Amino acid sequence: MGVGGMALSTLLAQESLASNTLKSDATESTHATHFEPRAKNVIFLHMVGAPSHLDLYDYKPELQRLNGELVPDHLWEGLRLAFIRKQPSLLGSPFQFKKQGESGLELSELIPQLGEVADELCLVKSLHTEHFNHAPAQLFFQTGFERFGRPSFGSWVNYGLGSENQNLPGFVVLITGQVAGAGNSLWGSGFLPSVYQGVEFRSQGDPVLFLSNPQGMSPEDRESIISGINRLNRFQLADVGDPEIATRIKQYELAYRMQTAVPELMDVSGEPKHIHEQYGSEPGKASFANNCLLARRLVERGVRFVQLFDQGWDHHGSVKSNMIKKCQQVDQPIAALIKDLKQRGLLDDTLVVWGAEFGRTPMVQDTSNTGRVNDRAGRDHHKDAFSVWMAGGGAKKGFSYGKTDDIGFHVADNPMHVNDFHATLLHLLGMDHKQLTFKHQGLDMRLTGVAGNVIHDVIA
Repeated sequence: MGVGGMALSTLLAQESLASNTLKSDATESTHATHFEPRAKNVIFLHMVGAPSHLDLYDYKPELQRLNGELVPDHLWEGLRLAFIRKQPSLLGSPFQFKKQGESGLELSELIPQLGEVADELCLVKSLHTEHFNHAPAQLFFQTGFERFGRPSFGSWVNYGLGSENQNLPGFVVLITGQVAGAGNSLWGSGFLPSVYQGVEFRSQGDPVLFLSNPQGMSPEDRESIISGINRLNRFQLADVGDPEIATRIKQYELAYRMQTAVPELMDVSGEPKHIHEQYGSEPGKASFANNCLLARRLVERGVRFVQLFDQGWDHHGSVKSNMIKKCQQVDQPIAALIKDLKQRGLLDDTLVVWGAEFGRTPMVQDTSNTGRVNDRAGRDHHKDAFSVWMAGGGAKKGFSYGKTDDIGFHVADNPMHVNDFHATLLHLLGMDHKQLTFKHQGLDMRLTGVAGNVIHDVIA
């Protein structure tokens, strides 16, 4: 009943607020997990533009043997591709592959450091999607629907589980390069209350737009203004009951708390030298390596969902030189992220996901439109078979699921649709994709629509 008891009750109240939601507040998560979760946080790495899985994860000796030969007629007839119009040649990978770790996962020489953590990876080689153009495929990969207006995967997770940190958003977005073609709908809340949308953090200037106080305004002035605005908002909320007003109240309050929490979070200069060497990060510099380090710092502080977008993987031409360049930018920091999470005891609770909107064709696309193998050879968009992987968070370790045919054109065994992928990720987070719903226009809407099956074979 003394001071210690008062302190304990305050801490317990804060924890309750962080992990649960006031049931009367329409802007807060009202869902507990449906069963015991394997993961509590997600770091989702989206390679914007779609890397060639055939040059990274899916080695095809037969494709190597047929390099330069015309794609077979039975595959070409009636085939619709984004850009290829003339019957092209097959294109084997110019890179060597090697079995890595005790698991023997076969990975490209382009990603040697990821090979060092191969025994942590659950590699899916049989993913397939519905769309072969970037924006609709990106939307489908992140929202389960090809058109604008649906909640992103991160928003569904934020809605379902809420945040563990009162001073930071439950869903944070970090971008390297340009924003993807589908824009901020990839982290939007759709028809969910907007409190669940992703918040973009920036590497330069204000980490979050307009977070700093205007010149000449003290923190006390800012607090007074926010308190006054929210008093008016609460009057209006009581009058009309619009959940977006409740969102506005919460976001004002969160933004004020973030003024202290975010600058400390984004300042990576205090990280030890060996950590920067491990990631290849540089304080004050915008880079994918810095964003990977920030992702670890975010989940360490209880942020539920961290989304990294890395632009520059759309290799219609010169796939060899472009893949070398891009892999040099991401291989080290991704491997470092997995090693760092594991060393800190965070990998078991953190699900790391790597993927893109679709894959790349096993045939040539080149700027001269000859359809023949040359130094400018690239690969077109391919929706029928591509690769993704998971690490940590209850996914099987050192495991390969599914396979494609001899040239990597179609799925040959254990297909996994994007809806199945989403259902499986939610399952690892302790949520049943059929029960995680939100009433919209008279329907109980869900991430997976009327489809999706949990693929238990990839769960440890």
